[in-house]
Amino acid sequence: MNAAFAPLQGVGVLVTRPAAQAGPLCERIEQQGGTAVRFPVLEILPPADPQAVRAIGARLEQFDWAFFVSANAVQMALSVILAQRDWPPSLRMAVIGKRSAEELQRFGLHADLVPDRRFDSEGLLALPQMQQVEGTRCVIFRGGSGRSLLADTLRERGALVEYVDAYRRVRPSLDSAELMARLRAGQIDVVLVNSVESLTNLIEMLGSSGKPLLLDLPLLVVSERLAEAARELGFRRPPLVADSASDAAVVDALLAWRSRPPVQ
Repeated sequence: MNAAFAPLQGVGVLVTRPAAQAGPLCERIEQQGGTAVRFPVLEILPPADPQAVRAIGARLEQFDWAFFVSANAVQMALSVILAQRDWPPSLRMAVIGKRSAEELQRFGLHADLVPDRRFDSEGLLALPQMQQVEGTRCVIFRGGSGRSLLADTLRERGALVEYVDAYRRVRPSLDSAELMARLRAGQIDVVLVNSVESLTNLIEMLGSSGKPLLLDLPLLVVSERLAEAARELGFRRPPLVADSASDAAVVDALLAWRSRPPVQ
């Protein structure tokens, strides 16, 4: 792209996704002229009990719905399950967001249920298909600990729910000195985060000297829930909210932000 027409020319975007998942988004940002600064605040690891996914995979026919709480859950669970068997056609699949639905497509599968607006547990639970679930057998693929709202609400509505941990999330041990130098030099213009855990990890990794610099920057988030968390954590600017966590939606949000007239 001609630098003169690159809409993100001169914009530094801090990308905090796990290292293995940041590449395609960073390429899109750079294609638009921006500078993608990679600083992963989560590392995705296999589950503590790798046999659990295999065991659940052997009895998928017992369930009516399979829920995947993230794209990581899709990738980590299906890479194990589909190596040992085909996905049963009768087992419907529900995901929280478009990025997870895209990950399903990479495995040759499609989501039967995806929220069309709010991409979180609340959005999924609000769909008509989730209102009458009494006696429905559900399995939720997740990443270790996390919100229990989805399972709790399904159980309140009469569903039978099992969890399976498909992966673990840990905070990487990274040296933040280079990122701190970029922040002090004003080379970061917007910060992309995908979850509340990512945001709290970033704050902790930058420490007390980095937090004030971070709080002055605009955040680009992927859900209203995360926008609310950012405000509670003290971010001074209204967060930018992408339509979803997909790479295309994130870049569209960046372009829309960049095209706004400057505040006088």
